[in-house]
Amino acid sequence: MVMLASAMTGYFAELAVLFLIVFVHELGHVFAARGLGWRIREIKLLPFGGVAEVEAGGANAKEEALVAVAGPLQNVWMGLLAWGCGAIGLWSEPWADYVVQANLMIALFNLLPIHPLDGGKLTHALLSVFVDYYRTLLWSARLSLAFSLVMIGGAAAPLLLGWEDGIQLNLLVVGVFLLLSNWTYYRNVPYLFVRFLTHRHRAVSEALDRGRKATPIIVSGEQSILSVAKRFNRERYHLVYVMEKSGKDLRVLAEQQIVESCLSGLNPTRAVRELLG
Repeated sequence: MVMLASAMTGYFAELAVLFLIVFVHELGHVFAARGLGWRIREIKLLPFGGVAEVEAGGANAKEEALVAVAGPLQNVWMGLLAWGCGAIGLWSEPWADYVVQANLMIALFNLLPIHPLDGGKLTHALLSVFVDYYRTLLWSARLSLAFSLVMIGGAAAPLLLGWEDGIQLNLLVVGVFLLLSNWTYYRNVPYLFVRFLTHRHRAVSEALDRGRKATPIIVSGEQSILSVAKRFNRERYHLVYVMEKSGKDLRVLAEQQIVESCLSGLNPTRAVRELLG
């Protein structure tokens, strides 16, 4: 429908170039992900951009950030190439300006801190370095919802304030789509956390291979197993110190015991002291 409308209004060439730019942008993600051994599921080209769907079990923050930034980097070289073609006369100045502006627009839009845009993934990677992974999921979803609402508000502001420009329909549609998408993402946080636990064995393997220091977590024996797992940081390996209220008895659990208990099918809200035998 978008292509038909562009052909009828005489903007088909511009739209074709826009889709090509989006496609190359997504290929940047794909090649970076394949280089890290991730599985590529599909590339979706949408009227307002693209999304590369990948499976990256146990990926760390560095890998996630590299794959996220690989897309906007494609816009950098394409924009510079278009500017160069215009400067030496290979392309007309208006056409070169259009391609440069299209690359700039796509790069900046994708860097907004909204999931599943590149900026949202970079925000997610940054949060995961400093806070536990469960809160990383929650806050990346909340930030995405907040910025989606800001986008919707910005699109509707001209209408609400009585400006002559009127409502920005394109921005409104994109904002609503991202809002609904991130509401689903927010509701799926518990399932995403379980998926994180299922790939936690990678962190254990890396800790053993590289001799990394373990980060201690001190909990009481009355805390639930699930609440302890929610304190795991994606970038660290943990040893769980279980202390009774008296403070006289201290026992240690490897994080694998917590993960296996959460995924065993038994009640994960039972007290962690039950794992001590």
